[in-house]
Amino acid sequence: MDLLRQLAPADHADLPGPATEQMLADAEERMGVPLPQELRAWLLRNSLDPPEEDGDDGAACRGFAGFPDEGSFFLGVRAMERLYANRSVPGGFDPPDQPDHPFWRNEWIPFLSDQDGWAGRFADVRDGRVGRWTVGEATTTGEYASLADYFDSVAETLTRIAEGRCPVCEVVGGRLVWS
Repeated sequence: MDLLRQLAPADHADLPGPATEQMLADAEERMGVPLPQELRAWLLRNSLDPPEEDGDDGAACRGFAGFPDEGSFFLGVRAMERLYANRSVPGGFDPPDQPDHPFWRNEWIPFLSDQDGWAGRFADVRDGRVGRWTVGEATTTGEYASLADYFDSVAETLTRIAEGRCPVCEVVGGRLVWS
């Protein structure tokens, strides 16, 4: 977030504040799973739910356009819960006949998504690893060993943008602009 503040201060200024412990406890109770510690720490600094009045009723998920990339955004607690409720299934995994290679497990908490909720990243509550799902494609588990490793990759991207080494993004007027 410090890199975002330095590189794109207008984008950073639009981000809402942190979640509270009570918000996280309520979300965990409704979802029926604990948040991984790294995800909890992130949300206590940055719950990226936009204000309700800024909502798009047609969007499955909402966030702030342009961060961390053009097509996806970090989820706040409310959006995370909604997407989790949409993805979770009775029995704990989908499809039910493939427990070793499911499309979705209830132990996965989405933290990043596209607007439709068809693709994104999740943190596994069992071991903290980060994976990726896309509707209609195989789910990738353990793409990153931890949320910290994933955020390191986001920081590397922001550094490349700041150095002018990212051909698909530039900063214009304090905002990330993706081509």
